[in-house]
Amino acid sequence: MTYVIAQPCVDLKDQACVDECPVDCIYEGPRKMYIQPDECVDCGACEPVCPVEAIFYEDAVPAEWSAYATADREVFVSLSASGGASGAGPLGADHPVIQEEPVKETS
Repeated sequence: MTYVIAQPCVDLKDQACVDECPVDCIYEGPRKMYIQPDECVDCGACEPVCPVEAIFYEDAVPAEWSAYATADREVFVSLSASGGASGAGPLGADHPVIQEEPVKETS
């Protein structure tokens, strides 16, 4: 099991979760942050600092956002293990689930 970053993070990417993650498993995509499930140690440090409450334990992702658990897993399938997000740099593309989301207006 792992934590998942769901729809409220799309087009926000606050990154408070990145600062709290002790294992550097939160990667930045063009529109959303992603948790690398093989690197996540299920500590939960990221969840309470998310300002939009977008982070859920995999079993607790709301049904309307269940595709985000799949997205967080699948976005890493074609990437080799990097040994942490800080050394990997931003991901080149978002998962199709995120690409299909309407762009949120930010102020």
